[in-house]
Amino acid sequence: MTPAGPSPDVRPVPALPRRVLAGYSVGSLVTGAFGTVPGLLLLPYLTDTLGVAAGVAGLLVLLPKAWDVLVNPIAGRISDRSGDRRPFLLVAGLLLAVLFAAMFAGPFRGGAAAGAYVALAFLVTATAYAFFQVPYVAMPAELTDGYGERTRLMTWRVAVLALAILISGALAPLVVEQTGGGLVGHRWSGIFVGLLIAVGTLGVYFGTRGAATRAAPAAEPDLRTQLRVAVANRPFRALLLCWVIQAVGIGTMLAGVQYFADHVVARESGATFLFAAFVGPALLVMPLWTRAGRRYGKLRSLVAGSLLFAAGAFVLLAAPALAPVPIYLIVAMIGVGYAGQQVFAMAMLPDCIAHDTERTGKRQAGVFTGLWTAGETLGLALGPGLFALVLQLFGYVSSSTGEAATQDDTARLGVLLGFTVVPAVLVAAAVPLLRAYRDIAR
Repeated sequence: MTPAGPSPDVRPVPALPRRVLAGYSVGSLVTGAFGTVPGLLLLPYLTDTLGVAAGVAGLLVLLPKAWDVLVNPIAGRISDRSGDRRPFLLVAGLLLAVLFAAMFAGPFRGGAAAGAYVALAFLVTATAYAFFQVPYVAMPAELTDGYGERTRLMTWRVAVLALAILISGALAPLVVEQTGGGLVGHRWSGIFVGLLIAVGTLGVYFGTRGAATRAAPAAEPDLRTQLRVAVANRPFRALLLCWVIQAVGIGTMLAGVQYFADHVVARESGATFLFAAFVGPALLVMPLWTRAGRRYGKLRSLVAGSLLFAAGAFVLLAAPALAPVPIYLIVAMIGVGYAGQQVFAMAMLPDCIAHDTERTGKRQAGVFTGLWTAGETLGLALGPGLFALVLQLFGYVSSSTGEAATQDDTARLGVLLGFTVVPAVLVAAAVPLLRAYRDIAR
């Protein structure tokens, strides 16, 4: 891994105040909830409550997210041209909270009309999310010039992100179950997640009030030029490609949680326990990942986290022969790897942005993060689509009763492979792309 990457600024910089660290990190309640719950609930909601065929359901989940690939760079361009990114967080975040609840509040009980409503509502909701996520992800490069401070900021953010995934991912299925399941249960779950998004929005808006920013004063004159500059940044391009492919793997595993819980673990509230096992240990090991980053560098630590994730997913292939406790322990191992992936990839992104700003003197963080979030959005959308395709190929039977239909051995094998082998291969296969990114000595 020898090609040059962004050089860190080794000059002493002021430490970010804890108020800013905490305030910025609270925004992960929004990104964690929206990044988790649609991928977790939407596909089984379509196949097991609305009776939509698995292949069609996969398309309905994919297309609105694919639309965001076009919207995110535009959102980045617009936020770059504004003086302050925080108003975008407030308006888009509160709108997102309302739209998310509406997504699961459809007036149709099943069939084509219900599927069309979900797809349209998801499209509008994903658009609102783009105008929150892009400015939010752009902010770290402008909050501090410090190479190490960005890792510190991302450590706080990923810790809250893990907590948000735990709360939303573990509790959203539980809310569905405890409020009657089916259409009614999903409506209550949508309201619950909408409230969580509103809390995160208000927290990040007021928590970063008055924070110093270090934005460059100008931008390239048009979006096409900005995109060309971003794509020509070789370290950024390598990191982005790795991030997108790994997002497909993570999205595939996320989409399969409910199916894996129903048809492999076969335990009541299995999805909740799987999420707790996935995220809980990640919160505990965050300080260890921070130390690893200081000692071995961000790049090596990202590779280590990725390989740990992939190894755990391969081991999970033995789940049908295991009791629930060993399964949860293996999932915890995967969660530790996932935590490393998240913290170091997101800490390396602002390094790329700051490097470009220093080199060009242009304010382009929004375009970089627009491409980044567009890629992440596409990856997380392709994941459920890929999992749905596996289900379709292995003969998964849909249901309109609110309960998963009984599946044959072939369909259960499809669930297992889609949840283990497919994510493992994707996450591991993306690691060699990082050869084009070199972590400079701290």
